[in-house]
Amino acid sequence: MNDGRIGRHCSEIDRCNQRGGRMLSIIDLIEAGTFSPRLAAYALAAINGGASFMVGANPGGAGKTTVMGALLNFVPGDVELAAAVNAHIMAEGLESPSPRRCYVCHEIGAGGWFAYLWGQPLRDYFGLTDAGHMLATNLHADTLEEAYDQIVRRNGVPEAAFRRMSLAFFLRVRRLGFRAHRRIVGAWESDGSEPHRDVIDDLSLSRLVSPERLAGARRIIDSMLDGGARTIRDVRRFVLAQEHSLNGRSPS
Repeated sequence: MNDGRIGRHCSEIDRCNQRGGRMLSIIDLIEAGTFSPRLAAYALAAINGGASFMVGANPGGAGKTTVMGALLNFVPGDVELAAAVNAHIMAEGLESPSPRRCYVCHEIGAGGWFAYLWGQPLRDYFGLTDAGHMLATNLHADTLEEAYDQIVRRNGVPEAAFRRMSLAFFLRVRRLGFRAHRRIVGAWESDGSEPHRDVIDDLSLSRLVSPERLAGARRIIDSMLDGGARTIRDVRRFVLAQEHSLNGRSPS
């Protein structure tokens, strides 16, 4: 296993860090109650299969960047992470499907902050799926309708491109005294041919993830929980070691 590749991958996740300390892993989020093990398995199965994703929550500090960072560990082993920072990088991706990348928009929003996209740059970003690349982002939205309003109505992203953002997770934060409990309350998916639909209450309805693939991903999540994986590097190493079983391939 290439530790240099894992280091580069995790360094790109660390660039999303807005709060200091270490970036939380999916294991941290399961233990905090943000994800159930079954929902984490669904995310692993879909994202490792190539699904682009976004994470939404309206309040600042809700944890959407943390969730996005944890889910970035699920991208396939042959996919590089790249921050969608400027037109040159996106033009390069549009021109070439190789190497395949997951382009990370740190937030959908106006302003000059690092890897924030709005207007034409956002339309270019969504076009990267035409070249076979993956996307990962977050935005201030509590519902799919709010996300659609920002992306399609206000920014002019074609609806077909919006549907190729295969997954949309939405967070809710509940304050308990000085503590905040964060939980995923919506998991919307689209296979690209139809509008998104919420499958969080019945993952067996998924068109992206078969029951067999979901079961295989759940075994990987349970093994990580049992094996003491903790950091994003621990989780990435585990995913790379096990993804052959999820995808029906022999270990490389």
